[in-house]
Amino acid sequence: MEEFIRAAGYFGLFAMIFAESGVLIGFFLPGDSVLFTAGFLSSQGYLNIWFLIPLMFIAAAAGDSVGYEFGKKVGPRIFKREDSLLFKKKYILDAQHYYEKYGGKTLILARFIPFVRTFAPILAGVGNMKYRKFLSYNLIGAFLWAVGLTLLGYFMGNLIPNVDRYLLPIIAIIVIASIAPPIIKILRNPQARRKIIDLVLFRKN
Repeated sequence: MEEFIRAAGYFGLFAMIFAESGVLIGFFLPGDSVLFTAGFLSSQGYLNIWFLIPLMFIAAAAGDSVGYEFGKKVGPRIFKREDSLLFKKKYILDAQHYYEKYGGKTLILARFIPFVRTFAPILAGVGNMKYRKFLSYNLIGAFLWAVGLTLLGYFMGNLIPNVDRYLLPIIAIIVIASIAPPIIKILRNPQARRKIIDLVLFRKN
């Protein structure tokens, strides 16, 4: 991750966060660990934190806005698409579930949940959420996620001696924490649990 970010530079970081925030092809990108590691590298002098922070904020906010416009233009047609390598209806339905449960706050909560954060702004556009309302949640979520995780990496890099030795475990914890909510949701579903058991035991339905 460190070598990748150094090679990608500011432009690569912007592209990754922008794509994961609202462009369908970016749903698989590890945004959480990218932001944290970029912040850590800033503490070690490889990146400028004062340039990095607004850049990541703009990338996250702009990505969501593009996703919103895409959803608004495509509308219900997006639900008619067949599953493919880069698109799964399940991701859209998961985002829809969060909207039904949390309303507009989904845009903030979704920032910290892989896959859902990519499709949440698209679904906001599909549902014709007023752009002014969308923008307010979008900016708050972008700040908490993009700026928050970047600063976390930066401060930990400055405060903890030899933190680079613990970088991989820290990133692993961030990844586990981000994917835990959807995993817990799946495990609470009896049908989903049975499918997992059948898959593990190679049983036919």
